[in-house]
Amino acid sequence: MERTRLEAVSIRFADQVAAARRQDFVGRTAELAGFGRLLGADGGALVWVHGPGGVGKTSLLHQFAGLAEQAGRPVRWLDDAAVEGERLVVLSDGEPATEVLAALPADAVVAVASRSEPPLRYRTDPGWRSMLHPMPLANLGPDESRQLLARRHVPEAAHADALAFTHGHPLALALIADVHAQGRGPTPAAGPEVVATLLTALVDAVPGPSHRMALDAVSQVAATTEPLLAELLEVPDAHELFDWLRGLSVISAGTHGLVPHDLAREALARDLRWRHPQLHAAIHRRAGAYYRRQFGRAAPDDQRRILLDFAFLHRESPVIGAFLQHSPDGELRVVTADPPRWPQLRAMIERHEGAESAEIFDHWCRQSPEGVHAVVDGQGTAVGLVVLLTLYAADPADPAALAAWRCAAPAPGEAVSLVRYWLDAEVYQDPSPVQALVSINSVRHYLTTPHLGYALIYQSDPDLWAAMCEYVDFPRAPDADFTVGGRRYAGFGHDWRVTPRLAWLNLLATRETAEEPMAVEPPAAPTTMDRGAFAAAVREALREWNRPDRLAASPLLATRLAVGAPGEDGAPGESGAPGEGGAPGEGRVEALRAAFEQAAATMADAPRDRSAYRALHHTYLQPAGTQQAAADLLRLPMSTFRRHLAAGVERLTEILWQRESGR
Repeated sequence: MERTRLEAVSIRFADQVAAARRQDFVGRTAELAGFGRLLGADGGALVWVHGPGGVGKTSLLHQFAGLAEQAGRPVRWLDDAAVEGERLVVLSDGEPATEVLAALPADAVVAVASRSEPPLRYRTDPGWRSMLHPMPLANLGPDESRQLLARRHVPEAAHADALAFTHGHPLALALIADVHAQGRGPTPAAGPEVVATLLTALVDAVPGPSHRMALDAVSQVAATTEPLLAELLEVPDAHELFDWLRGLSVISAGTHGLVPHDLAREALARDLRWRHPQLHAAIHRRAGAYYRRQFGRAAPDDQRRILLDFAFLHRESPVIGAFLQHSPDGELRVVTADPPRWPQLRAMIERHEGAESAEIFDHWCRQSPEGVHAVVDGQGTAVGLVVLLTLYAADPADPAALAAWRCAAPAPGEAVSLVRYWLDAEVYQDPSPVQALVSINSVRHYLTTPHLGYALIYQSDPDLWAAMCEYVDFPRAPDADFTVGGRRYAGFGHDWRVTPRLAWLNLLATRETAEEPMAVEPPAAPTTMDRGAFAAAVREALREWNRPDRLAASPLLATRLAVGAPGEDGAPGESGAPGEGGAPGEGRVEALRAAFEQAAATMADAPRDRSAYRALHHTYLQPAGTQQAAADLLRLPMSTFRRHLAAGVERLTEILWQRESGR
């Protein structure tokens, strides 16, 4: 009698649990409808529900059980003792062995929950493939997520933060609801215990410390390739770790490398910042140095993507992070606008800035058509524009060009870059994906335009963009302000003569990981030396070549050669990673040595300089020991060797001076 009563209680508990699950369940309408159709069909079926941990696979299987019972079909879990009978619905919370599935009744409908997609044998074998119904499970949508939070009595005021952190991941939403239920709000999403629980659910067993570091690294960058992973972990070969990451259910193989699912990235990133802030900063520095090197080698089409990757590192910035939330998608492009597009672009300007501004746009279409660009979507429709000018003289037809030229005060041969117009067709200069793409395109222009002395961008609402411009070292330049059509436009400018390109990138990298970004000051302007003092400093640096401690006192460390100079094509060169922060000291010594080596390599590649290069190389860069030993190595009389060496030092000085003076 007692056993019967206990069994009845147990049944009632099971019924209550099932009822609560049904009441709490939201979404998955398409998945439930698809399973319902299979229940009503003849023959067997293998439904393979797959997705990362915590996405709701087991919950969906319980809903499948309810549908099966309503259809009058017996339900068995695969770990039950008996899985025999007609019209069975068999549920498996985990991947079963093939032989176990093969032994089930032919008319059974089987639903498997797995983190992995169906194995290749099921997808390629004609027999299994005829029964297979893959069912990938993604996060809940915004409306479904809010519905789930409401059912669990999370205050509506907390919904936006919860959705921003969870991206609709059901387990994450449930954890936040649990924290609220315990009265531990109002910001549970940031809590270490929530993040730790999510990581346990999301990530399969981590084999060792190097694998955990690989997870930390992949969460910090937009997309991870094998060479980038090796750089971030400071290992010579990351092949094994890359393959391990590739097999995780929370990692996808994207076009440009491995990409974590949104919640996995968020949880890993928050955990790393909280658990090991020094490692977090180090990974960002290494990534920034890698991107700077890659940019100098990349083709123009690849440079935009590298800059997007570089910008991604700044997404957590308290100053510009909000602007980077509008990162452009892959369909938006900046294209040079041909004349048939000009009327449409002109109409955008007239709509937002007025007729007088549109007339000046006509002038630039005639004067500098190569600077007129449209932002187009995937269908080729213009959704914005940017007019990016490279000025070598003042232009009286435009008050902006006159003001920019006066403000920049360029030296002969120097260019002034001017973002004259930039707008989103709908939101004008408010943050949007169009504006983000325009910014990336402008940065590529700054980094690749030779002899660029100054750059200006104009804002119609300076207060909106002031903090971001200050962060990227484009401070207010009131002397460049101008008025058109009764509206005043505010100038923000950067002096590349004071902070050259590589020094600028290093400044952004340092600010990106600093607790107080704006406390990081731009580097001091490079020292201007006359030709004689420069030549003397080069000779002294060669004599101290193998003494880094003495090179650290070289006056050349305050020149563009070490502070950060563009490569020969105007793009950042290999010397652009002085240390990882560009600060004085070892980083600048390394940059100076790299500049000397690049100049010497130029000599080695020129037949007329090759003899001078060999004498220079064996005397200073890779010394033979003495000048006599170097002459013997080159099989030259001492008088000839000294003549070649003098020519080598002179030619090296000439190349370095050209780079220092921007000629």
